[in-house]
Amino acid sequence: MSLVAKIHRQFAHLVRELAKFGSVGAIAFVITVVIGNALHTGLGVGPLTSNGVATIVATTFSYLANRYWTFRHRDRTGLGREYILFFGLNGVGLVITELFIGFTHYVLKLDGPISYNASLVVGTGVATLFRFWSYKKWVFLPATAPQVDPASGLPEAPPADPADPAAEPAPEGPGAHRASGDRPAPSPRLGHPLDQTAEDYAEI
Repeated sequence: MSLVAKIHRQFAHLVRELAKFGSVGAIAFVITVVIGNALHTGLGVGPLTSNGVATIVATTFSYLANRYWTFRHRDRTGLGREYILFFGLNGVGLVITELFIGFTHYVLKLDGPISYNASLVVGTGVATLFRFWSYKKWVFLPATAPQVDPASGLPEAPPADPADPAAEPAPEGPGAHRASGDRPAPSPRLGHPLDQTAEDYAEI
């Protein structure tokens, strides 16, 4: 495979992965905004508590969607390990978003719904970049053996190694086709009196 083809393959897969991650993030963001505004504006809950509860709900959705859709082709290292790391890294992302919200609300003294949502958008954008990088690095580890088909997003079957003793041997027999494309040697002709006579005439 040429260098250009390899680069195209890697970037095509990265774009597909980013598109899926962005779609999941968009839905999770809607969940965060709806629940956060319902708690903060509708029920009068504090801004940090509202965003914290909304983030927990959105994070649960985000993990399931990313595990079984966005990063389904990546290695699976255990549901418990991934779940704990996923929520831990989302906790860091939550802190990043909370810093933007807290700075806007308590430092800048902007406590209106527009200011709250503006700080939420900016904070979520910065946190999303951190999450995408950290998920790929620590949670959804790359598969070690198969390469990923950018068209389907699924791993390709690795080619069989002829030197591997565990590899299944090529079928042998009268109707078997060899992988190299060589035709099997013709079977020896059975002896027959007419054959010998034809050979004698050929010599004359």
